Amino acid sequence: MSWALGGAFAALTGYLAAPVLSVVIGEGGSGGALAIGVCDRLVMLQFSVYGVISPESCASILWKSTDKKEVAADAMGGTAERLKKLGLVDEVLKEPHGGAHRDPHGMAEVLKQSMTKHLAELCNQPVTSLLDSRQARLRGLGVFREP
Repeated sequence: MSWALGGAFAALTGYLAAPVLSVVIGEGGSGGALAIGVCDRLVMLQFSVYGVISPESCASILWKSTDKKEVAADAMGGTAERLKKLGLVDEVLKEPHGGAHRDPHGMAEVLKQSMTKHLAELCNQPVTSLLDSRQARLRGLGVFREP
């Protein structure tokens, strides 16, 4: 699996001459979360979560029990707003009261507007600029900077 993910990442970061827009609409996790993150823009719905491991799995590894899954979830910080503050997410889309499933057509329209905006911005970039920006974005993830 790691070989397949590595090959996909290499193709996306250095060779794919088309904009890549990822949208997290529920839970983005595990190897899929890694793949979702290799993009030019990352958008999340307001109540979605994103991380490379589930809180239950994290708690199981750290404390040998899933009893502390809430502590793990808080420490992981995989909420849309927190990831936006950290600069890992480009846009958080507000969901209808009660969640996106309460108004799927309205949520689809909000998503369409967001995707159209981001793709228009990305499609106007020269290919070399698009690829350079994508690589710079990915290299900047997780870099510590003094406030």
